[in-house]
Amino acid sequence: MEQESLIEELERREETRISACYQCQKCASACPISFASDWLPSQIIQLIRLGCEREVLASRAIWLCVTCAACTARCPMGIDLAQVMDVLRRRAVEEGAVPAKTPEALFNDAFLKSVRRHGRVYEMGMMTSYKLRSGALMQDVEKLPKMVAKGKIALLPPKGGDRQAVRQVFKHGAKDKKQ
Repeated sequence: MEQESLIEELERREETRISACYQCQKCASACPISFASDWLPSQIIQLIRLGCEREVLASRAIWLCVTCAACTARCPMGIDLAQVMDVLRRRAVEEGAVPAKTPEALFNDAFLKSVRRHGRVYEMGMMTSYKLRSGALMQDVEKLPKMVAKGKIALLPPKGGDRQAVRQVFKHGAKDKKQ
């Protein structure tokens, strides 16, 4: 069976017509990360419409998107761009198009490992793991004493959090991914 195109998948999953976008740029003007992105939200939509799946799935934009839905709120055609970005991220993972060593990917990995291990995020451990893997260990180190003194970051892992329940969530997610 032939795999459905990206635009077909998006329109099926999101029940929205990507082709309805008339490039008004309202989504782009609302996007808080547009300054750091390689493609604006409207450009992502246009690339999808043009069938440029490889470019879309390889873009930094889908990983930088914070899913704030400002773009969705501003879209006069009702295109749920925040959900579109979620679908694009899932598709990129499924197709192995995830850039493995980007700072965003390293941070995401450190975050998930921290939650899996402690039942909730342990900031000190997560940031140490991230800084070691990204090669920026000494970056921001001068901020640590002040953050510890003000109680903003703990030196030891948190005691709370239902570790077993969180592990079950990860286990169930891994099982779903295999199917």
